[in-house]
Amino acid sequence: MRSPSLFISSGHPLLDRRFEWADGLIARGEPKAAAELLAETLARAPEFLAAWFLLGEARAQAGDHGGAIDAYRRALALDPADRLGAALRLARLGERDAQAMPQAYIRTLFDQYAPRFDDELQNALHYRGPDLLLAAIHEVFGADRRFARVLDLGCGTGLMGAAIRNRADELVGVDLSPAMLAAAERKRVYDRLVAGELLSFLATEARPYDLILAADVFVYLDDLAPVLRAAARRLAASGVVAFSVETHAGEGVILRDTLRFAHGEPHLRRAAAEASLAVAHLAKASTRSEKNLPVEGLVAVLRASVQS
Repeated sequence: MRSPSLFISSGHPLLDRRFEWADGLIARGEPKAAAELLAETLARAPEFLAAWFLLGEARAQAGDHGGAIDAYRRALALDPADRLGAALRLARLGERDAQAMPQAYIRTLFDQYAPRFDDELQNALHYRGPDLLLAAIHEVFGADRRFARVLDLGCGTGLMGAAIRNRADELVGVDLSPAMLAAAERKRVYDRLVAGELLSFLATEARPYDLILAADVFVYLDDLAPVLRAAARRLAASGVVAFSVETHAGEGVILRDTLRFAHGEPHLRRAAAEASLAVAHLAKASTRSEKNLPVEGLVAVLRASVQS
């Protein structure tokens, strides 16, 4: 997925058309021409947020590192909530440390992605996260184990919920995107759906869960330790957390050019230990393909080793 295609008009039809022309130039592989056109546009509309962000993309593709940084900084200054993800672009350019993704960016991205989410994930990206997580749960518990209360973090349109429904007595889904939750509601597999940020939900939810799932959700978090600690506090005494992440050969966390985080296996193991979670299953697996190549990943099942 690319950044949200959020377009906020300049208030002038001609300048809006210039933005569209510049976007087309980038798509045709002419970023320098696009940058020149956008610079002219911004001289007349200096608060044109979408144009500043697009100028950052054009300059980055044209090899103008410093110019891209300046443009993304202007976009971030105009929109501190960062709906377009300028801070992530600055992190990719080495201008700032990579941090957890802005909630406004994730909400905007997935609200726009929701109508085509299932089709693109399953048909274009060959997504199989729910199947891999179910297989890992089968390996740890056997095929017949049911779970009294299941929490699906970042439930999206409900692909993971549909996969686990027949093994859950009660199924709760949480997601930031109202559009994704609306799609999940139409599947009618959840007993409760909640709009909210996952760490905030885990901090305020009172009842324990026997199984907490996160299918390709932690790729939008930098450090796994906070979310695993929060999840551990919401587990029943014999509960488990099962999730998938993208990974890399190193130890720490990196922000890929896809603007998703990849977590090294040592980082995952340290985060699990800090949360007093024991590794019951950890295996390399690819939940999706991009550009016809499998994306390297890990599938983990962690047990509550110490009651929090």
